[in-house]
Amino acid sequence: MKYRRLGFAFCAGLIKEAKVVESLFSSHGLEMVSAICKVGRSPKETLDIKEEQKIKIGCFEPMCNPIAQAMILNEARTEFNVMLGLCVGHDSMFLKYADAPCTVLAVKDRLLGHNPLAAIYNIDGYYRSLKKES
Repeated sequence: MKYRRLGFAFCAGLIKEAKVVESLFSSHGLEMVSAICKVGRSPKETLDIKEEQKIKIGCFEPMCNPIAQAMILNEARTEFNVMLGLCVGHDSMFLKYADAPCTVLAVKDRLLGHNPLAAIYNIDGYYRSLKKES
């Protein structure tokens, strides 16, 4: 498709993987514009998240901002965007606001090593309890 400038929206929880992907794409001559999910560092309290609802009580926790990720990539005039590990729902918001066509490199699924199809592949084994008898 002859894209030269790619947008890269990724989850902070996958920063190690994002560095590898960005390096790989860049090594093939692609210009990368990245936006991490915590861009803007807006405090969770902005959405009335209570201290006891945080992951680390007593610590500053920025919330994810998929709309800002999209706006940053829009401003950079990316030609194509790649998403890596955005949360369910956050991916939808990113897609809604991104101007360029987008694709998902990998979804976030910590339980299954970012491989949600593992549950489908094992539906007759470990995950058989998910099936309802008809």
